[in-house]
Amino acid sequence: MAVVLIVDDEPLQRDIVKTILDEEGYETYSVPSAEEGLKIVKKVNPDIVLTDLKMEGMDGIEFIESLPGEPFKPPAIVMTAYGTISSAVAAIKKGAFDYLTKPLDKDILLITVKRAAEIAELQKENLELQRALFDRFKIEGIVGKSQKMKEAVEIMKKVSTSNVTVLILGESGTGKELVARAIHYNSPGRTRPFTAVNCAAIPENLIESELFGYEPGAFTGALSRNIGLFEATNGGTIFLDEVGDLPSLTQSKILRVLQDKEIRRLGARENIKVNVRLIAATNKDIEKEIINKNFREDLYYRLKVVTIELPPLRQRKEDITDLTNFFIGKYNQEFGKRIKGIEENAMKALKEYHWPGNIRQLESVIERAILMCDSSNISLNDIKGELRFFQVRDILDFDLPNEGVDFEEIEKELLRKAMQKANGVASKAAKLLGMSYKTFWYRWEKFRLQSPKKDNPS
Repeated sequence: MAVVLIVDDEPLQRDIVKTILDEEGYETYSVPSAEEGLKIVKKVNPDIVLTDLKMEGMDGIEFIESLPGEPFKPPAIVMTAYGTISSAVAAIKKGAFDYLTKPLDKDILLITVKRAAEIAELQKENLELQRALFDRFKIEGIVGKSQKMKEAVEIMKKVSTSNVTVLILGESGTGKELVARAIHYNSPGRTRPFTAVNCAAIPENLIESELFGYEPGAFTGALSRNIGLFEATNGGTIFLDEVGDLPSLTQSKILRVLQDKEIRRLGARENIKVNVRLIAATNKDIEKEIINKNFREDLYYRLKVVTIELPPLRQRKEDITDLTNFFIGKYNQEFGKRIKGIEENAMKALKEYHWPGNIRQLESVIERAILMCDSSNISLNDIKGELRFFQVRDILDFDLPNEGVDFEEIEKELLRKAMQKANGVASKAAKLLGMSYKTFWYRWEKFRLQSPKKDNPS
């Protein structure tokens, strides 16, 4: 039950309120002055404060203004016999939760205190959620002892203290969103919104309305005003994943946001100021995309004020042990298991694997192993079905002839074999070759290969 502090210089009134709340199960403390009330607040951190408005020395409004804001400011209910509209408005403006007039009505008192207790409970839950997020995304908690990860963490620490734009580079599954969240939750704006947007997952005809919002009548079906993600994230951080897949027109609007700190909803005539930190990520070679006229050079330089490069897992195999132990602990807790560790030959297999899906794939393998394991340690049998021991050297194990090779023919054959393996599904064939759907289809059409039925990317 909630803890309530009662501050009133009238002993009888103070005792009546305390008795009513005690009978309802609240834990109560009562004092005759605001000065003593502040001392109690430091000791017990009350969930709710009930205070008289007119008292000698510090009055109720001054008391409310003096309440500490950490861990959260308790909802304050003002009680007074001087029930004028002006004093009620003044109390609310100074932060009072509600206003009661004396003599107090018992039912109204209990209803008001109950509402305040609900607000206090929500504040507590929000505080716990924030603490959990901060703990999860502490930069020191990012697993990795390899030199490249140490360098990335050092950059993250430096950029977290500022509002600078960051570009994160790395293959799919290397943890780009985790890094973006860690930067946000270690920044001064950690309590503000964090919004992650997968630019490749939103259809081209919807991306602008998603990011910038729209006014009624902006297009067919726009019946009401819609707030875009930039506007909704005002004061916080927006993470644009796969930024290299943004359409050209949207790129120009993102550039305007970075330059002018303002957006314009579709169909609107006026701009709206926004204060949003932008963190972008991509697995593409943006400089090649610029050469191919697929990405704006001016936007690229705006995004890469600070660049963080995340190495693929195959280049940081010294981190596999720590990552594996981290995931064992995580999924032990989630599944209620007590797996102690992993057998030596199983760990050897993990370190020898090439990890095309990077950390995301390793996590998936350990998650399944924890779920299926019936012994105290993960064995090779628990993971080998998830590992495909295919290496590039398996298909390139030959001496390059002196006369050279026709590289285009090799590439064409790889495209054909991937499409055959994927039963004509281009998006699956692209994944087999470790490339995006757009890149696969571009090269397929470039070589004018016989086209199966074109599918949508999954």
